[in-house]
Amino acid sequence: MEQAKGKLQSEKWTGTPGSKIRRVVAVLSGKGGVGKSSVTALLAVALRRAGLKVGILDADITGPSIPQMFGVKAKPRGSEEGMLPPESRTGIKIMSLQLFLGAEDMPAIWRAPLIVGTIRRFWTDVVWGELDILLVDLPPGTGDVPLSIMQSLPLDGVVVVSTPQKVAVGVVKKAIVMAQKMQIPVLGLVENMSYVTCQHCGEKIYVFGPSAGGQVAEAYGLPLLGAVPLDPLLVELADGGRVEDYENEVFAAVMEPLTEKYRTIATAEE
Repeated sequence: MEQAKGKLQSEKWTGTPGSKIRRVVAVLSGKGGVGKSSVTALLAVALRRAGLKVGILDADITGPSIPQMFGVKAKPRGSEEGMLPPESRTGIKIMSLQLFLGAEDMPAIWRAPLIVGTIRRFWTDVVWGELDILLVDLPPGTGDVPLSIMQSLPLDGVVVVSTPQKVAVGVVKKAIVMAQKMQIPVLGLVENMSYVTCQHCGEKIYVFGPSAGGQVAEAYGLPLLGAVPLDPLLVELADGGRVEDYENEVFAAVMEPLTEKYRTIATAEE
C-alpha cells in the first residue's frame, strides 16, 4: 500500500478556479448496505440547517442514490469555467453520475479506471463555487476505487458508517485501519440501523444484534458519534425525494459534534 500511496499522492487532483471549498469529508463504510448514502444525505441536511454551504460529490458510481433522495433530476449545466452542479430544494449542491444517466435503472457497467476518471472529473471539471464543506459519498469496500479517491482528494477526514451486524463490523474495522494507514483523520463512527423503536411501547428492539459501535470506536480510539435507529419515515421521505424534510432528535444529536465543529471552522475563516 505504501508504494501505491506514494505514486498516487503525486497526482493530487486540482479543482476548478471557480471552486472554493473549505473542507472535504468522505463518508466511508467498507461494506455495502449499511446506509452510508443515507448518513451522507442526512449529514448534509444537518450541516445545511446549521447555516453552512454544503455540497455532495456522489462517488458511488455503480450505485448512485443521492439525487433520488433529494429529488434532484436536473442535469448539470455547462459554463465557460466548467459544469455547474444542480441544487436541492434547500441549496445543497449535488454532482452524481445518475444525473447524466437519466433512467434510474440504467447501470454503469464500468471498470475501475473509468469510474475513477469520472469521479476525477467531478472534482476537476465542476464549478462548486464557495462551500464550507463538500461531502464525498464513497463507494463501499477498501479496493482500488475508494483507495484512489482517498489518495487523490484533499480530504480533511472521514466519517465511518457501520451497523451492529458482526459481518458489517468486521469489514468496517478494515476500512478504519485503511484510513489510519493513509493518515486520514477518522472523525468518528456512526452506527446505523442500530435499533427499531416500538411504536406502541417505545422499547428499543435490536433487530441486527446488540450494539457494537461503542466497542469498535473505543478499540480504535474514535469518538462514537451516535447510534441511528431504523425509521420507516426516513425510508418513505428518501424514496420520495424529500430527505430534507426528515426530522429526528436522535440523528440531530448524532450529527451535532460534526455540525458544531464545521460551523466553528466556517465562522473563524470568514
